[in-house]
Amino acid sequence: MHWKILAVGRPALPWARDGIADYTTRFTRMGQLEIEYVRDGPRDKVEERLLRASEGCLRIAMDERGRSFTTTALRESVDRWEMAGTKRIALLIGGSDGHSPALRSASQEIWALSPLTLQHELALVVLLEQIYRVYSIKRGEPYHR
Repeated sequence: MHWKILAVGRPALPWARDGIADYTTRFTRMGQLEIEYVRDGPRDKVEERLLRASEGCLRIAMDERGRSFTTTALRESVDRWEMAGTKRIALLIGGSDGHSPALRSASQEIWALSPLTLQHELALVVLLEQIYRVYSIKRGEPYHR
């Protein structure tokens, strides 16, 4: 499965860049992962870029109002998508204005990493860690303990 994470703006915080690089490197032996940064701006323009870049993918908007998962439930979803033949998943991390109702309705799923609003660089690192964790469980590796 090919994971495509779309995030608004490039990470500026050194710890976030380090975390992103670490999990991206770790994931290379597990599957395909692509991170694309879209230019910030007015929400409607940002959302046009997010929607265009996620065409042809199972689109998941990251939003504090979305569905919360346990790691086990996330793993079950990944297993179900793999069994159904899902090839590409796009995870959309919005900018400071968040996602509009229109973008949320254009997404097949809406996920919450937390009921708290997370700064987008932190959300990206947490999301990468959880995807890595799911695949380490699937491979029977001890990382997830």
